Amino acid sequence: MSEKVNIMLSEEELTQRITELGAQISKDYEGESIFLVCILKGAAFFACELAKRITVPVTIDFMATSSYGSGTVSSGEVQIKKDLDLGVEGRNVIIVEDIIDSGNTLNYLSNIFRDRRAKSVKMCAMLDKPERREVDVNVDYIGFTIPDAFVVGYGLDYDQKYRNLPYIGVVEFE
Repeated sequence: MSEKVNIMLSEEELTQRITELGAQISKDYEGESIFLVCILKGAAFFACELAKRITVPVTIDFMATSSYGSGTVSSGEVQIKKDLDLGVEGRNVIIVEDIIDSGNTLNYLSNIFRDRRAKSVKMCAMLDKPERREVDVNVDYIGFTIPDAFVVGYGLDYDQKYRNLPYIGVVEFE
């Protein structure tokens, strides 16, 4: 089976929206510092670009979770593959995700960070697919709401391919 990728969101659209999100987060946390928790691997591109556009002090750490394996549909079971190197206690945590689909991962992680006594826990997703939601989660910062399509690029992959595309594209299987 082969794939074709069609552009959904251009590099320019992504850059503009990430700049807006950075400005909003900076305003919301004026006089404070934030701890960005980047969910690997998909959110790495987004988190780095977002961090560059935030004007308040930022600490960043990385966490790896999995609920997909090599498939295109979430299994619903969240596994932590790499935990944080730094503690979250007393910090303003913003979980940075590439895409919110079922909501299972963000719900799971927000509960963990609350249990670890973060000062606050907010969520930021580059993409939101509300049609796929299984768990009701409140995402504080959303880049784009998209329809239920399998997307790649800007860190998102299909079986570890296409992460390096500078845009978000829809995969069509041929």
